[in-house]
Amino acid sequence: MSQIDRSLAEAARAWPFEEARKLVARCGGKAPAKGYVLFETGYGPSGLPHIGTFGEVVRTTMVRQAFQRLSDIPTRLFCFSDDMDGLRKVPDNVPNKEMLAQHLGKPLTAVPDPFSNEHPSFGAANNARLRAFLDSFGFEYEFQSATDWYKSGRFDKMLLAMLQHYNEVQAVMLPTLGAERQATYSIFLPVSPKTGRVLQVPVIQTDVEAGTIVYRDEDGTLTETPVTGGNVKLQWKADWAGRWFALAVDYEMYGKDLIPSAELSAKIVKILGGRPPEGFNYELFLDDQGKKISKSKGNGLSVEEWLRYAPPESLAYYMFQAPRRAKRLYFDVIPRAIDDYLSAVERLPGDEPAKQPDNPAWHIHDGDPVDHHSGGVSFGMLLNLASVAHTDDKDVLWQYLRRYVPGATPQNAPYLDQLLKGAVAYYQDFVKSTKQFRLPTDTERAALQDLADALRKIPDSESAEFIQNEVYEAGKRHFAKEELRQWFQTLYEVLLGSKQGPRMGAFIKLYGRDNVVKLIERALAGEDLGKAA
Repeated sequence: MSQIDRSLAEAARAWPFEEARKLVARCGGKAPAKGYVLFETGYGPSGLPHIGTFGEVVRTTMVRQAFQRLSDIPTRLFCFSDDMDGLRKVPDNVPNKEMLAQHLGKPLTAVPDPFSNEHPSFGAANNARLRAFLDSFGFEYEFQSATDWYKSGRFDKMLLAMLQHYNEVQAVMLPTLGAERQATYSIFLPVSPKTGRVLQVPVIQTDVEAGTIVYRDEDGTLTETPVTGGNVKLQWKADWAGRWFALAVDYEMYGKDLIPSAELSAKIVKILGGRPPEGFNYELFLDDQGKKISKSKGNGLSVEEWLRYAPPESLAYYMFQAPRRAKRLYFDVIPRAIDDYLSAVERLPGDEPAKQPDNPAWHIHDGDPVDHHSGGVSFGMLLNLASVAHTDDKDVLWQYLRRYVPGATPQNAPYLDQLLKGAVAYYQDFVKSTKQFRLPTDTERAALQDLADALRKIPDSESAEFIQNEVYEAGKRHFAKEELRQWFQTLYEVLLGSKQGPRMGAFIKLYGRDNVVKLIERALAGEDLGKAA
């Protein structure tokens, strides 16, 4: 972790530093009674980890890193799994559905593992997947299980406080419910000793001194049970508040749709005599139609799908950008995210110290500059290389890359190899079918012939910048100054079959001067550039 002057961190404008300053003010210059500042993210283990899980943890990590530059107070990050929640329905994407259906209503950690019997329960199996998911990205966190906290007694003090303030907490919750739900609602969900199910039943009586509640079990018998020791769990909004209170959470993020729930939970924490955490609400992602992404509908983009085409740092970059603005999260945002990330990484070492904490790459890599040895090659360039080379053979494309990045190989430049692999896959899946080449106009033909003649005279050793200037000069000889944009549009549409494209000097250097001349000659001859020569 690189060090920056604290005064620079205090002046940084990036949103993680703005959030971190809220925590510095909360602490008032000294550590909380527990000895550290606690960051938390929550997870419902009834399904597999998804892209929202990644976003919440990576953004929280960015705030934590910013806080560590502003304060010497120790920090911890808890990833808390609500694995004592009852299994409400059988998920669509798991095996052994009939077996799971026999355990509906039971805590997730009391439902058998439907996958392979490797784990003691469905909850444990999904918790293992969550930890493997987070570990694969190198996150620093501490996993916490709701079942462990309830059954070990670590929640007992909080649960007794809930019981003591039962009527006050109920009074906060009931106005948010419909009349029918109000009649049966209780913040306590007893776990039936007979069926093992988490019951949504009215509480008939509370006994603060005994620490118990009375309810009617599924068979109709009146049952008294302690609220401690894992005999009950809390309804989720009260549960969220109880967790904040018991753990003394200092910071937690949540989606915009949970703002009302967070406000309710904050009221409950205050009733219990605690202090709600600092909060940050982020906007939700939209699909390709501009509709809210739903995990159950599956209308979004999964982490696995993103990583098929792009490195994980590009996803972190996308999560960093404007978290309070609704953004489309679909396949077409991936190329831009990759190239913007690469630009940020390349820019970071040269940024003035005062500007480095505002660079997204600083937050993705915790202040440490990295060198991916990508040689300035963009994802967009690789997409266009795959297009004009008419091959999905990565080894063939590496022959072009070695021209642009001398000495680079898949072994000594693995990041570049990863980018190339992703670009080939992305081109085949999304770009190839959308290519639309057109024939040049008379003016464009003359300019293209001029460019071909100029390129023939350029030595192979010339730089991409020199070539870019020659491209520009060829355009100036045939297009008015205000029409030069059309010249580059011509190059993209005629040679690449696209409405937009890379910086042409860099692309010509990558693909090769002679190869581009041949491409121009084919276009002037009216050949279909969508097919191999």
